[in-house]
Amino acid sequence: MELILLPGMMCDDRLFTAQLSALRDRASVKVASISGYNQIERIAEDVLSQVRDEQFALAGLSMGGIVAMEVVRQAPERVLQLALLNTNHLSDTTEKREIRSKQIARVLSGGLAKVLIEEMKPLYLAPQNSSRDDILQTVVNMALDLGESVFIRQSEALANRRDYSETLQNYFGKTLVLAGEHDALCPPERHQAIADLLPNATLKIVPKCGHLSTMESPDSVNTSLFNWLNKSV
Repeated sequence: MELILLPGMMCDDRLFTAQLSALRDRASVKVASISGYNQIERIAEDVLSQVRDEQFALAGLSMGGIVAMEVVRQAPERVLQLALLNTNHLSDTTEKREIRSKQIARVLSGGLAKVLIEEMKPLYLAPQNSSRDDILQTVVNMALDLGESVFIRQSEALANRRDYSETLQNYFGKTLVLAGEHDALCPPERHQAIADLLPNATLKIVPKCGHLSTMESPDSVNTSLFNWLNKSV
């Protein structure tokens, strides 16, 4: 079976380094790009065009989870199994859209690194992992490699996304919903709400973990994904 992984905002394959290694013997694993458009709908269409198999398993973290929900909305019959990690099924609030608008303005004036380091990086990790410079440097490197135009496109896409509550209610595939205990961006209670909407979901809360669960707690995430792929969650 083909497993498609969707990275978070300003992330690439490096977000899933541990998963690509651990799961390669269990599935044909591919990380799909979500950086080409400024609309979640267009990004999801692009993801579907990147998938070779008619049906596949789909896992997304953060923005990747949002795109995964849109893929399910567009083509539920193609997604055999779904994993939503550290994500949010709701549309942006007015306050959040205003924050994104200000961040875009800073980035347009050459402040991408400052936005990443001053505004975004402090929210990524659990308190226990706040000194993990290896993770934080990788996050910054991924974002700087993707660049300003991707930041702007992805920010616009997130700001204008829809609410996916109805999509979740109508998806009957086996779904893993995974949250970090200390995720400041997408807290556990948000994932409980996601799991409650889905007809066939299992909720996993990873202790001592923040928003970047695949990097902070790779063993726990790998075990959950392994069980999900084997339909035993």
